[in-house]
Amino acid sequence: MKKVFSIIAVAVVATAFVACGPSAEEKAKMEENAKRTADSIANAISTSMSEATAETAPVDSAAAATATAPATEEKH
Repeated sequence: MKKVFSIIAVAVVATAFVACGPSAEEKAKMEENAKRTADSIANAISTSMSEATAETAPVDSAAAATATAPATEEKH
């Protein structure tokens, strides 16, 4: 009786795994959404990078004021 119950349990679990998986249509939709999202992200990155290179970087006046020439070593 235990063997019969085990075989039935395995069959039920295997059927559940097969039945719960996405269909081919759902897989195609997921792939399409992934491609659309990747393209959107790539476009946003390229747009922001082109805008960043088009603008000139602001001058850091605090860094320019504190910058000094390299110190020379004094020999005693």
